[in-house]
Amino acid sequence: MESKIDVLSTVTVEHNGDLYKLVDTLNRTLKRENLMFGLALDPEDKSKAVFTIYRT
Repeated sequence: MESKIDVLSTVTVEHNGDLYKLVDTLNRTLKRENLMFGLALDPEDKSKAVFTIYRT
């Protein structure tokens, strides 16, 4: 069975130590809606974070 994940939106924001809490809450709350959220440090600027919304 093939699983497809589509990127719906990506935004770069200032990195903040609490951003992971927001992403965790969104993932727990909206997983039944087939949405998934990701957060990663910007590889070019470590003071920025890349927030991504996926449909699973």
